[in-house]
Amino acid sequence: MYRNYKIRPPFFEIGPKAYLYGDDMLRLALAIDAAAERYDIDVIVTPQYTDIRLLAENTRRIHVYAQHMDCLPVGRGLGSVLPEAVKAAGAVGVMLNHAEKKLTPEEIERTIARADEVGLATIVCADTLEEIETIARMSPNLIVAEPTALIGTGVTSGDDYITAAIEAVRRINGEIMVLQGAGIKNGSDVYNIIAAGAQATGSTSGIIKADDPAAMVDEMLCALRRAWDHRQNTGR
Repeated sequence: MYRNYKIRPPFFEIGPKAYLYGDDMLRLALAIDAAAERYDIDVIVTPQYTDIRLLAENTRRIHVYAQHMDCLPVGRGLGSVLPEAVKAAGAVGVMLNHAEKKLTPEEIERTIARADEVGLATIVCADTLEEIETIARMSPNLIVAEPTALIGTGVTSGDDYITAAIEAVRRINGEIMVLQGAGIKNGSDVYNIIAAGAQATGSTSGIIKADDPAAMVDEMLCALRRAWDHRQNTGR
């Protein structure tokens, strides 16, 4: 766990995958940044590697993460993603083990160690409760708990899964924050996930495929703020 990294709940994660790049990515990033400022929310964005510096230099409230990196040292490794290069480009963290870029447990552990070494936060995706517990023992900064079968379906995780994932991580390492993902398609989904006890959530297709992605970002971040504030005010 990279201990100098700070992010406050509630936070949000937006993963453009390979849908957006260049000027289109920057336009959405500026809308995300404005909404993040408006609702006082930290937002993780994972752009294409080639857009890391573009976003890092033109936004204030966005936490720019790489979509992946390798654990190799400086030297040989054509085609690999070097941790030092990710850091130098302006990223503050890296996502690992997404369903579209799975790693072995050994690779996850080694890559978390390299991220800690160069000063990058780690957000690691996990599917089952067993995988969540395994990854929690590796001490990443953040865990994305999302059933792989629900990604992109518009169907969200049930309350039982949300509660069990949070409790499993808390038993192992209370410093790790848990983001509940998969199937988030609108502000109502965001509100319900946070109301169920999550510290954070996120979306890709719900935003990228919306008729107005910037408006959907605003809707989701507004819902996140309302749900979190309601929880704080009611002591839930």
